Amino acid sequence: MGRKGRISGLLAGAVCLTLGLTGCGASYDTTSPRSAREHAVSEAAEPEGATTEAAAPDRAKKGGGAGPVDCAVAKCVALTFDAGPSENTPRLLDILKREHAHATFFMLGKNHIVKHPDLVHRIADEGHELANHTWSHKILTKTDSDEVRTEISRVQDAVAKLTGSKPLLMRPPQGRTDERVSKICRELGVAQVLWSVTAKDYQTTDSALIRKRVLDQTKRDGIILLHDIYKGTVPAVPGILADLKKEGYTVVTVSQLMAPATPEPGKVYRP
Repeated sequence: MGRKGRISGLLAGAVCLTLGLTGCGASYDTTSPRSAREHAVSEAAEPEGATTEAAAPDRAKKGGGAGPVDCAVAKCVALTFDAGPSENTPRLLDILKREHAHATFFMLGKNHIVKHPDLVHRIADEGHELANHTWSHKILTKTDSDEVRTEISRVQDAVAKLTGSKPLLMRPPQGRTDERVSKICRELGVAQVLWSVTAKDYQTTDSALIRKRVLDQTKRDGIILLHDIYKGTVPAVPGILADLKKEGYTVVTVSQLMAPATPEPGKVYRP
């Protein structure tokens, strides 16, 4: 099934340092979005005369609001924003709309979804992906199982009440997860998504530095982590999008990156 990994012990420490994950060290299996996508393609019987990658350049050019994108053809990278929505989100949405780019928003419940229900609607209406970042950003690996369920399910219910649909994706706060959390996620119907690019925008308001960090780390089929709650982040986004476009990237949501695979509840996806 392509690349599939297991993070444990000393290796976990190295991965945590590389990805900017803090305090992790538990063992769990991971699957890359690319391997999930390739497995789904191989599982599907391709009909005779189907379009091949070489014969489908038009599909590769589509993305964001322009229609579906085939990341087996296009040089894709997923753009994600954590911990909103916030007062910065309208400006971010304006930028994404202008640049015809779509992103995945891992939203907090307390003080965010509750405070900005209009922005939840707008994010969905403009074709972005709504995802779960827990209710109050508790570290799930240090929280008892009942509270873990509450942290996740409250966001699921709040989003469903506003939009009619529950998120398929969840990002554990600080990227901390383990097999117990994965089991609960499976029960609640959400897949977990980590990342490969972090600008550490929680440490700086320097938009130029945030932009540089993103470009320096980005590779095909990666997942970029930013936050729409910090002052330096949204001003960096136009430059980030321009840089990615210049490098030939198509910016997509996490689910677009994985398509035609469907995120599997309980699994941990990491480039």
